[in-house]
Amino acid sequence: MNCRFCKASLEVPFVDLGSAPPSNAYLTAESLYAKEDWYPLRVMVCTSCWLVQTEDYAGREAFFSSEYAYFSSVSSSWLAHAKAYVEQMTNTLGLDENSCVVEVASNDGYLLQYVKERGIPCYGVEPTASTAAASREKGIETLEVFFGEAMARELAEKGRDADLTAANNVLAHVPDIDDFVRGFAALLKPDGVSTFEFPHLLKLIRDTQFDTIYHEHYSYLSLIAVSAIFKANGLEVFDVEELTTHGGSLRVHAQRADTGKRKVTNAVAAILKAEKDQKLDQLAGYEGFQAKAERVKDDLLTALIDAKHKGLKVGAYGAAAKGNTLMNFAGVRPDLVPYVVDRSPSKQGQFMPGSRIPIVDEAHLKADRPDLILILPWNLKTELASQLAYAGEWGASLVTAVPGLSFQPVGKG
Repeated sequence: MNCRFCKASLEVPFVDLGSAPPSNAYLTAESLYAKEDWYPLRVMVCTSCWLVQTEDYAGREAFFSSEYAYFSSVSSSWLAHAKAYVEQMTNTLGLDENSCVVEVASNDGYLLQYVKERGIPCYGVEPTASTAAASREKGIETLEVFFGEAMARELAEKGRDADLTAANNVLAHVPDIDDFVRGFAALLKPDGVSTFEFPHLLKLIRDTQFDTIYHEHYSYLSLIAVSAIFKANGLEVFDVEELTTHGGSLRVHAQRADTGKRKVTNAVAAILKAEKDQKLDQLAGYEGFQAKAERVKDDLLTALIDAKHKGLKVGAYGAAAKGNTLMNFAGVRPDLVPYVVDRSPSKQGQFMPGSRIPIVDEAHLKADRPDLILILPWNLKTELASQLAYAGEWGASLVTAVPGLSFQPVGKG
């Protein structure tokens, strides 16, 4: 396989997580009796441009089906994050009723609803039917297509070019990253701004966040790699922010390379220096990650088997994609974790892909009163600790596996 950006031959493995089904391919009771598609989950490092990327075994349609079950609005902290972003960008760019905001991968309208509230014209691009329908229910125009250069040029020619484009947690999800980025350069007005949020590879490596690796994430991004990709495809990075979301993310601000006039901030050089200090521009920065991932897996399995031997009740919380990577890499099945609670009605009554652990509502957890609650979306632990405060009544502890095994009695810590 060749690098999806610079086309150099990929020879160096970063981590091999065995095989797994698509992380958002949740199972129904009926599909438990049907064949389940599994694909190798192996990630490589390009030693030419330092883009970390999955090996490809299936097209994007296999991973982003009409039944795609991730709805952004389920998380209150993510909604607050989106609302704050809209306020910040509206003030910074002076957006008003004469502006146009476009979000690519707009999901269920979680962000554009706040743009719409301000009377700023906007529309979303969202290829998954389930989330696009939810967005339209909020009154947001949503184009149900995959984004790329050809589509962006067609929109721009129709006068639908943008003062601001937002792309949150989607840059990693695209197999043709060059075509995707060229689309933003084509859609922006001459003085427009594009922002991209994505989990930071630096944090993934430092905190052993291997469970954020799954087939839908084709790329694992550093600013080193992103800057090169943007430069080759008509965009220039002029600012970057460090965020706490998703275990540590970057928000990159970019402008058209041919017409943008904004000065490059010192923050760009600072992040690039931090990455180079971590040797992300050298092979040494990527070595040893496999062993760290296996240690997390082994520690979790040991704890779950020990709990089973002691007769402790265990439940999991949050049927997140990262939880599916963890469960399948560790080989966890319903004998060790009999159910996962999720607040999303779209997931309740279904089963986790691969592990086939049933997904239930919160009433099930309240009735079962487990001793240990394994938090799968560890990046939401603070939010969920508050949400699960009632479990302190029976002395439950919250458990997280990443970056290392942790037990926290509910109501403490």
